[in-house]
Amino acid sequence: MKLNTGMRCHDICPKMEMEQVFEQVRQLGVENIQLALGKSIAGYDFGPGHFTPGLGRRISGLLKEKGIHVTVLGCVINPANPDEEARDTAVRRFTEHMKYARILGADMVGTETGRMDAEGKFTPATYTEEAYRLMMKTMETIVEAAQKLGVIVGVEGGYNHVLHTPERMRRFLSAIASPNVEVIFDPMNLIHPDETDEESQKRILDKAFNWYGDRITVLHVKDVAFEGEKQVFHYIGEGVFHYEPLLKWVKEEKPQIDLLLENCRPERYKKDTEYLQKLYNQL
Repeated sequence: MKLNTGMRCHDICPKMEMEQVFEQVRQLGVENIQLALGKSIAGYDFGPGHFTPGLGRRISGLLKEKGIHVTVLGCVINPANPDEEARDTAVRRFTEHMKYARILGADMVGTETGRMDAEGKFTPATYTEEAYRLMMKTMETIVEAAQKLGVIVGVEGGYNHVLHTPERMRRFLSAIASPNVEVIFDPMNLIHPDETDEESQKRILDKAFNWYGDRITVLHVKDVAFEGEKQVFHYIGEGVFHYEPLLKWVKEEKPQIDLLLENCRPERYKKDTEYLQKLYNQL
């Protein structure tokens, strides 16, 4: 069976006119994308207060014309921002992206879970209960709007974000208790600098699959290594990640799930997808 692979749109080409952007995607042969409107489309303001159905229809028409599906409409915000005004603005921005999602036919609007810092930098406070409660307050507002609009919110954890472990993600999903919330699973982002060995990676994956595998509906795929505490991106197969347990789960549980390659490049897309497909076929 062929894997459903795709890319982030802004990894395919620089920000430019929408017609040019989607033509670049078509030429590369990518059918599923993560689209961050503000990172990819030039000439428009996608900030709060600028949404119109007309613009949504224009984008939707071009996507259909080029045979492109939006798996994730990216709208990364910082729901743990200690600045209340900034959080309110982020909620408005995310809500407007949910309106775009309905018109574009996007599967979900996705965000990370942020850090407890006004500039989005990591601080130890990110791991505190206060940060978790702040993130929850923001997400509850967003999810309430999602339920009214009939849109899915995709949430992605990360080792230096508020939802930095499978335990935290499980707690969040249980507390938010909404069918409008699903998980964008990036296993590489849950690997802490001291957990890069194969056994530790498998332990993290097993927890996620056992606790909330039913809520995982999109995968982010890349490779990483660490320089001290800093995560450094690598092309697929050139870092520390062991893909076999992940692909085995895909084959057994969710064979049609979308795998979106992150930090890929157009010239690497074919090689990286072939690498994943070969591993998948061998399982």
